[in-house]
Amino acid sequence: MRSDVIFQTSPWWILVCLLVGAVYAFAMYQPLPRLAGSGAALGGFDKRTTYSLAALRFVVVSFLCFLLLNPLIRSLKTITEKPKVVLAVDNSESIVASGRPALNRALTSLQTLRQQLTDKGLDVAVRTFGDTITDADLTQIPFTQRTSNLSGLLSGIRSDYEGRNLTDVVLVSDGIFNQGVSPTFGDYPFAVQAVGLGDTIAKKDIQLKGIVANRIAYLGNQFPVQAEIVSNGFQGRSATVVLRQNGRELGRQSINFGKNDTFNQLTFQTTATQKGVQHYVVEVLPQPGEFSTRNNRQDVYLDVIDGKEKVLLLALAPHPDVKALRNILERNQNYELDVRILTGTANEATAPAEKTYDLIILHQIPDNGGVGNALVQKYLAKNTPVLFILGNQSSLGPFNTSNPVMQVVAQPNQSDKVTGVFNNDFKQLNLDPAKLELLSKLPPMSVPYGEFRLQPGSEVVLWQQVGSVRTTKPLLALNVTAPRKTAVLAGEGLWSWRLEEYALTDKQEVVDELVQKVIQLISVKEDRRKLRVYPIRNEFIAGEKVIFETELYNDIYERLFDSPVRLEITDEKNLTRSYNYTPTAANSRFEISRLPEGAYRFKGSVTINNRSEQSSGQFVVRDLQLEALNTTADHGMLRQLAQQTGGKFYGPAAVDDLVRNLTSRSRPARLTSTEEINEIINWRWLFFVVLTLAAIEWGLRKFYGGY
Repeated sequence: MRSDVIFQTSPWWILVCLLVGAVYAFAMYQPLPRLAGSGAALGGFDKRTTYSLAALRFVVVSFLCFLLLNPLIRSLKTITEKPKVVLAVDNSESIVASGRPALNRALTSLQTLRQQLTDKGLDVAVRTFGDTITDADLTQIPFTQRTSNLSGLLSGIRSDYEGRNLTDVVLVSDGIFNQGVSPTFGDYPFAVQAVGLGDTIAKKDIQLKGIVANRIAYLGNQFPVQAEIVSNGFQGRSATVVLRQNGRELGRQSINFGKNDTFNQLTFQTTATQKGVQHYVVEVLPQPGEFSTRNNRQDVYLDVIDGKEKVLLLALAPHPDVKALRNILERNQNYELDVRILTGTANEATAPAEKTYDLIILHQIPDNGGVGNALVQKYLAKNTPVLFILGNQSSLGPFNTSNPVMQVVAQPNQSDKVTGVFNNDFKQLNLDPAKLELLSKLPPMSVPYGEFRLQPGSEVVLWQQVGSVRTTKPLLALNVTAPRKTAVLAGEGLWSWRLEEYALTDKQEVVDELVQKVIQLISVKEDRRKLRVYPIRNEFIAGEKVIFETELYNDIYERLFDSPVRLEITDEKNLTRSYNYTPTAANSRFEISRLPEGAYRFKGSVTINNRSEQSSGQFVVRDLQLEALNTTADHGMLRQLAQQTGGKFYGPAAVDDLVRNLTSRSRPARLTSTEEINEIINWRWLFFVVLTLAAIEWGLRKFYGGY
């Protein structure tokens, strides 16, 4: 480190500082006239003492004056950074598929390379998927990673070594990646020297490449499971594919591989017979001569639900709107719809007494004749969510007393023709205003002619528009803050909207999506549990942590912390694991590692105010077997990557050439200089130096009897 002084004023001022110090010392210790003469003392002291004291005073005063000039000290620190090389080792499972002996030979050569580069003065580090290894023996690296993300590995090295003297990355890989993008898409500031491992010749094998199945099925329904099978070397032969659940065979099919066929599909149809997450296994029975049977099996996890939303559509009389609503609701498999026409036959007019509904749709009810009033009051008393649709037979008096959305005061037998305009201030639903501009092109609805008043807490989805004039009257509004969530469509003619949309666009999407989302909003069940324990995802990959989020509330739904929670996790074999943890304001999550593949049930419990609260659910841990799906090395990608970055490709037997290449090239060290400028007056130790000199002078003066 080199330091020098920088003056903010002319250096000639230093002479003035010295002059001030000399004058001050002379004035302090000049010879007294009454003692002047040969051998007389100066300033009351002998000459030696006087000169010493004067020198101390001169130094102190001169230095203080020098500090008043506010000089700066510039320090220049130069760091020599040796060139760096990173050995990036792909330690995924596919590397050892072609045999361990060849891999061990390559790793031994790389260990020698590492030592030789270190002896040449280079810094050498080792990186693997998810780890940084500095001193480990390369031959002891475990090749157990279940995924290969080469672009992530190289991007991590680029980020960690940014601004450092990294010249080369030696990538030891088979070129297979099953996560992230191809590393050839990246831009790297270093040369990638690629060492290709593995076998580039396709193996004689049968692979269950993929499974296509729904994530959700309803109890009692049939659902398809489609298997995609790839073969190599088995042309002209057949194989058997089996579908199992809990060890029980559900189906078996044969598949024939033609002479030119390498890809085949087949579909199983099975029935959901149990609720909850169900585990199915699709397996291609092993064939003689297969390279690997690990890729012959895949697991399918399906959430079987016994909980369709039950919807009752009550209509006063047959109407095209009723058919339109039926079509909209039946497009969603989550709904179980019952339709009752109150003026129809006895069967048509009678709603199932034993059923509990999640949503009631009332079309022209309450009506002027009071036909459905008793039935409506039965459901309203249960606070069942309701969608009112007004028509020319609606009775506005009972309607006004039954809904918390709007009050309508209208003239009898008078109606208005209006179109709908989307309210851009409505944010409760994710609706596209651009798509909803189509509503202005649709036929007008028939609405009561009169005064509309919104109730507190109500929000407008669509405003009424008469011709080209937008009014402040609501056409479609809702209230989700009241004890009973309610929506009101203040007109009839929904059927004509759907027909016109199809005529204009050949689709029925905009109107259907609007109605479906409004229905979903008012029918969604509010979670009033005091304890909520849930995984952050419903599915996890084998090997990653399963993370649970915990929410705890008091009686007025304020968030609580620091209460011990017990979590029980049960696998498919009914083996239960128990955990205890305490969520805090800083961390309300709980992590569990190393759960094996399978479907799990969990139950969280806590005691709040001497009451037990529970929360339960399910999740899945999948073993994707990504490394077994492709074991054919891709050296072409490694060559392209090396060429793009200015490196070279080496086979496993040519590691010695890589050693010679890296050790023979001259790699200058990088010099990094850091300049630092400080004010001398900020050096605290100088204060103590000046104080010490002044104290010495004062002490000597007192010691020799001075004043």
